[in-house]
Amino acid sequence: MDPFTRAAELGIETEFIDGQGHRRVTQPAALKVILDALPVRTASRLVDAPVVLRRGHPASSVLRDAVTLPLRWKIVADLKVIAQGEATDRTLVWPADLPVGAYRLHLTDAASLSEEVALLVAPPTAFGGDFDRCWLLAVQLYGVKSSRNWGMGDFTDLEGLIELAARLGADGVGLNPLHALFDDRPGDCSPYSPNSRLFLNALYVDVEKLPEFGTTDPAALSKARRSDIVDYAAVAAMKWKALRAAFAAFRARADARRSKDFEAFRGERGHLLARFACFEALRHKFNVPWWEWPEQWRKPDDSACARLRAGADRAEIEFIEFVQWVADRQLRSCRDRAKKLGMKVGLYLDVAVGVQADGFDAWNEQVAISRHLAVGAPPDALNTAGQNWGLAGFNAAGLEARSFEPYRDMLRASMRHAGAIRLDHVLGLNRLYLVPHGFSASDGVYVQMPFEALLAVTVQESQAHRCVVIGEDLGTVPEGFRERMADWGIWSYLVMMFERDERGMFRGIDHYAADALVTFNTHDLSTYAGWRSFGDLAQKRSLGIDPGESDDERWHALHMLSEALRHHGIDGHDLHAMVAFLSRTRSRLLAISLEDLLGVVDQPNIPGTVDEHPNWRRKLPVELAEIAGAINVAALKDATGPRSRQSTA
Repeated sequence: MDPFTRAAELGIETEFIDGQGHRRVTQPAALKVILDALPVRTASRLVDAPVVLRRGHPASSVLRDAVTLPLRWKIVADLKVIAQGEATDRTLVWPADLPVGAYRLHLTDAASLSEEVALLVAPPTAFGGDFDRCWLLAVQLYGVKSSRNWGMGDFTDLEGLIELAARLGADGVGLNPLHALFDDRPGDCSPYSPNSRLFLNALYVDVEKLPEFGTTDPAALSKARRSDIVDYAAVAAMKWKALRAAFAAFRARADARRSKDFEAFRGERGHLLARFACFEALRHKFNVPWWEWPEQWRKPDDSACARLRAGADRAEIEFIEFVQWVADRQLRSCRDRAKKLGMKVGLYLDVAVGVQADGFDAWNEQVAISRHLAVGAPPDALNTAGQNWGLAGFNAAGLEARSFEPYRDMLRASMRHAGAIRLDHVLGLNRLYLVPHGFSASDGVYVQMPFEALLAVTVQESQAHRCVVIGEDLGTVPEGFRERMADWGIWSYLVMMFERDERGMFRGIDHYAADALVTFNTHDLSTYAGWRSFGDLAQKRSLGIDPGESDDERWHALHMLSEALRHHGIDGHDLHAMVAFLSRTRSRLLAISLEDLLGVVDQPNIPGTVDEHPNWRRKLPVELAEIAGAINVAALKDATGPRSRQSTA
C-alpha cells in the first residue's frame, strides 16, 4: 500500500499549517518511521467506529455503503448480550435506555460480512462540581520545607498544606503530578516524565508515619533538610533504605488490621499492581530497557508474573506493592482531611501527557503506546524549532483495539483520590503531534485521535468518581475544539498571561468562561514577582535562551495590566490586585500559586533546560509552619472575596 494512503487510513496529517503559519509536509523518511511504529488498523467496513452514544441525545448510526441489508447487531458486555436487533435501512437507531458503559458491538450483514467494534454509552456531560466559585492553593509538593520532612515535601506536609489552605479560605490544593518515577534514577525528577501514570511516587511517603519505621541517619537527614535545593539522590537513599526496613518489619510482625488492608489494596488495584511490581523487579534485575530484556519478559504475561512471584523474587515484588499501598493510604488520608474540613474540591491533581518509553506503562501497553514516537508540539511563535517532550503517548489504533481501557485505567488512577484533575495537553485527545525518534521536533506529524470516544470515556470516569476534569488547552488549538470540550463538560484552562488581544491588552473580566480554571501563570512560566521584576527575562538571557520578549515589550505588558486593573476599579498592581481581578471572573476555579503568595522570583521549571537551572528541585523560601506568617492573609482574603470559604480548621 502507498505510504501516504496508509497514513490517511491511520489519521496521519501528512501536511498541515504550523503555529507560525508555515505549511509543513511530512518527509518520506519520517513518515516511514511513524508508520512502522503504529499498530495495523483495520478500517471499519460496516459502520463508523468506535460508536459513541450520549444519554439524552438522539442515538443513531449511518451504515456504510458496503452493508447488505438487513444487518443484525448485538451489544455485548462480558459475554452477556445487553441488546440486539436488526436494521432494515441505512440508519440504525439505537435503544434509548442503554446503560452507561463500555461494550463490544457485533455486526453481521445479509452477505455474512461481520465485524466487532467498540461501543461507548456516556452520560450527557462530565461531573460539573457541586460549588459555585472557589479557589485553590497551587503547590509544587516536592519543594515544601518543614522541620520534620526528609528533605522534600511529603504527604504529611500535604495534610499541613490542606489545613493551611482551609484557613486561607481555599477549597483545595493543586499539585504537580504525583506519578511514579524511577526509584533508581532519582536525578530524573521531572514529575511530567513518569515511569507510570498508574502509580504514585514513593518519595512522597512519610516513612516516619509507618508503624514499622525504625531509624535513619540523623546527619544525612539534617543535611537534606538544610539544603535549598531538593537533593533527590540523598532523599531516595534514605527513604528506600527506611522503606525496605519497614517492609521487613511488616512481614515479620504485621498486625491483622494492616495485613487485611494491604490485601484489600492489592485487590483494589488488581492485575495492574501485580504487573507493576513484576516490572519493577525485572527492571532492577536486568538494568537495561525492557526491549533488551530476555525474550520471555519483553511483553507482560500474567502467568509468567505469577511464577516470578512464586520464586526467589517474591519478597521484592511484595515490597514494591507494599510501597504503593502506604503511598496510596497516605494520599487517601489527605483527601479525607480535606473532606473533613469541608473543602469543595480537595485535591486537584495534574496528569502528564505521556510516559517514559522505558517505563512500566509503555511495557504494559505496547499496542496502545508507541515507544518509537515522542509527543511534542510543532513550531510556533514561542518555540520556533518545535518541541519534543521525549514522552511516549497513546495511539488511536491501539486504544480502539483495547476498547480504550489503557486510557480509562489512567483516568481511574488519577481520579482515585482527586476532586479535580487537569489533563496536560488535552489537545492530544483530538490529535497528537508525534516526533519520530531520530528526527527534529519540526519533522513531526499530527495524528488524529478518536476524540469523541476519548471524551466519552473521560465523562464516564468523571461522573463515576465525581471528579471535575480540566483540559490544559494552550497552544495551537483547532477550530471548534474548545466548543466541543465545553459541550461534553470538560473545563478550559485559562492563563491570564496569554489572555491578551492583538494590541497586547489584557482581556476583561467578562471574557473568562464560567466552566474553567483561571490562573495567572503555570509552572513553565514566570512567577508574578519574576514577571514584574523582569527576573525571568534576565535569567533566560543568562542561560543563552531567547525569552521571546524584549524589555520594552514587558514594560508595555505591565502598563496593559495596570490599565486592565484600573478599568475594573482595582487600585494598584501588586499580586493581590491581580488576584482580585481574577477572583471577579465567572470562572468557577481560580488557582493561586504558593510561590506567588511568597513573592518567589524563580519559576519551578524553565523549558529547554536540564542542568542549567534547578528544574523541579527548588524549595520554598520558608518552612510550612511559617508560611501563614510570611504572606498577607488579610489582603489575600480580601482579594479572593466571595470565593473564600469560611474556615472550619
